[in-house]
Amino acid sequence: MRRPATGSLAVLVIAIAAALLVAVPAGAEKPSRQQGWSSAPPGGHNHHGRYYPPPGYVVRTPPPGYHVTHHHHDRYYYGGGAWYRPYGPYYRVIVPPVGIVVPFLPNFYTTLWYGGMPYYYANSVYYVGRTDGPGYVVTNPPYGASTSATAESEEFFVYPKEGQSEEAQARDRYDCHRWAVDQTGFDPSLPGGGVPESENFQARSEYRRAITACLEALDYTVR
Repeated sequence: MRRPATGSLAVLVIAIAAALLVAVPAGAEKPSRQQGWSSAPPGGHNHHGRYYPPPGYVVRTPPPGYHVTHHHHDRYYYGGGAWYRPYGPYYRVIVPPVGIVVPFLPNFYTTLWYGGMPYYYANSVYYVGRTDGPGYVVTNPPYGASTSATAESEEFFVYPKEGQSEEAQARDRYDCHRWAVDQTGFDPSLPGGGVPESENFQARSEYRRAITACLEALDYTVR
């Protein structure tokens, strides 16, 4: 078989390169090979057993059930505990900007208390509850987060048994939270739970039992 002439081969290479540039904008990458990392809060292990794609990881589409949110006129995709931005025809994992708002927390997170205020930690990102409406805001790590959390740190995991969407999970968790607060008088979003220090331990235990019973009745597994 005759080999293509050198000139013909060069033309073929140029044509292939041009086709690739049309298919994938400059700077974009093909979806990354599967890999990931586990996330634990500073000073301890969260036992989530979850793995998240690292920043820079490229996928063809965000995970099922993702949520779209806007921040400073830019579009972000949020799902499965990770954040994404459009990247050519694909989506690239990013570190979310501080101040961006989401309606619900990731399915797996750890509640950490710093200075009497609850922070929600998942996949190396800290969230706090909004003060001007429902939802959660991505925030800077609290002062001292680089060392360890306070002794009040706790873990609370809810697993949907019936494939409930993230929106449904957020609504159910909030409804059960409000019911548990009404039943026990303990509110984990308030410093000290909103009860005297001498009652904190008992009230926290009662709140945990109440919200667990509520969520289990709605077909969730609580650990």
